[in-house]
Amino acid sequence: MTITICASLKFWDETLELKSKLEKLGHTVYTPIKVDGVDYWEEDGSKRVAAKKTQDLISEHMKKIEQSDAILVANYTKKDIENYIGANTFMEIGFAHYLKKKIYLLNPIPHQPYIREELESVDTVVLRGDLSKI
Repeated sequence: MTITICASLKFWDETLELKSKLEKLGHTVYTPIKVDGVDYWEEDGSKRVAAKKTQDLISEHMKKIEQSDAILVANYTKKDIENYIGANTFMEIGFAHYLKKKIYLLNPIPHQPYIREELESVDTVVLRGDLSKI
């Protein structure tokens, strides 16, 4: 199966680890594009915005989703939010749903008020960390 990992780039190390594990299970895996020289932890986000615009990173990642059978949302704890799903990842989930791709969440649905109902309505499969369920 071809899988695109969708995640905050703040989880880059975890994303690479997931990619390796999925490849060992026989999957082809695409990841987000990480731009060298951009601090993904900066507060104001100006460098991230500039990189997204100049390199059209959102469209490039959506193309990967189009070429995949499924997405895997790598939702880890960020600050005080357990199993965090950010705005870009939420967009990617909606796009994958529109394309009728299978949607996997690595960890349970977060307690983010604007997300829970929507994720339940698009038939996400919660893996609870078990990649063998893909």
